[in-house]
Amino acid sequence: MLFSVIAISPVAAEKLANPGIRVTGSDIYDDGNVVEPVASADSERVRYKFEPEFVAVPFIFSTETLSTTVGAAGVLKHAGQAQASILGIGLYSSTDSWVSYLAASNYQLPNLDRWLFSGEFYRANYKQGIYFVPEGSAGGSLVSGASDSSQRTRIVTEGDKSYSKVHIKYVLPWGKGANGAARSLMPSKSGDDFTWDPRESGVTSIDLTPFVKTQELVGYENLPTKAQGLELTLDWDNRDNGKSSTRGGHTSLTFTRDFGSRGSSDGADSGESWTTWEFEQSAFFSLEGSAWFPQQILALNFYLADTPTWNEYDSGTEQYQRPPSFAGVSLGGFEHLRGYSNRQLVGRSAVLYSVEYRVQPAWQPLPTLPFFNLYNIPWWQWVVFAETGQVADNFSASELHDDMKWTLGVGARFEVEGVVVRAEFAQGEGSSQFLVMVNQPF
Repeated sequence: MLFSVIAISPVAAEKLANPGIRVTGSDIYDDGNVVEPVASADSERVRYKFEPEFVAVPFIFSTETLSTTVGAAGVLKHAGQAQASILGIGLYSSTDSWVSYLAASNYQLPNLDRWLFSGEFYRANYKQGIYFVPEGSAGGSLVSGASDSSQRTRIVTEGDKSYSKVHIKYVLPWGKGANGAARSLMPSKSGDDFTWDPRESGVTSIDLTPFVKTQELVGYENLPTKAQGLELTLDWDNRDNGKSSTRGGHTSLTFTRDFGSRGSSDGADSGESWTTWEFEQSAFFSLEGSAWFPQQILALNFYLADTPTWNEYDSGTEQYQRPPSFAGVSLGGFEHLRGYSNRQLVGRSAVLYSVEYRVQPAWQPLPTLPFFNLYNIPWWQWVVFAETGQVADNFSASELHDDMKWTLGVGARFEVEGVVVRAEFAQGEGSSQFLVMVNQPF
């Protein structure tokens, strides 16, 4: 069984660092509490309304690969702007492994009220990291075609990983975005109008994200080490609350392009050009509650991805136009097929079906327990989930649905100072994982 803790995914920054501001009419709400009217003439009260808030959570844990590890996470809400925040996470283990993460989210520039700007940076060194690499990639030249999903080898080695991203988001003047990007961040209320028409409901946005990702593995220096390009995401978020959704859905379509690079004369720093696209759709349905479980939710998710350039061949480099395994289409990890290790299944295309049954019990003991009572924990949630999916080296419905992998799992989730923390046990076919992670999987 693999035990994984507090990993940061490239898509987590905005959700994790969201300060939770609600804006309705002339009032600003912070995590649901009325602060002060926007139109106050008292400058001191206006200043207090945007007063920065800092929350930090220390943690300590032990795993087979990291050994004893200590760290902390801190969030600065209202960091210069009411809707903006800064998040930092750091940890260090007795094996000299370390992880660092920094994100600045949801900033606005003057006279650009439909735009949000964010940035994130992650860097880590794992002395005994678990990776899945192409067969025949150790020591010598990479075997042609060895990046196929059917030819992966599990290894344990030292690895350096990093990524940096800049998010440039434009919020369309539809639905909740009609009053600007900052106001679109507020969760919906039970009395808000709800439809499945993006012109009337939810937040529709276009996100352009330049990125750089790197991975260097000791003993596997011949593998690609860098991916650099652009992501373009078309997104419609029609959920009532991204932290604990009870209705609506979330639709996203992401195109990723690496234009390739040419490094030194020996090609050591060269990178192939490639393109991927990913489509994801979730839906949430509120079920009838009971005295013990007043909130019961059925959550569904569908994921489909492909690499159109997979079979395109570059005669100059004698390589196919395929992304590195750490940047391409994959299943396994914290969000997709959780019973398998991170990026364990890699290929041209992937499909995944997920279903979760989420309940919030009326019994809520966490605010009365030691340590937990130091933080605001408004709810906790019990979850049962199932997933089935597959990767393939052809974009074919028959291949993607042949011998599908599966995961069954249970978990507990709770909101701590505006951040959703989840602990889950997931059993796959011949493997299992215990995960502690932030944010809902969808």
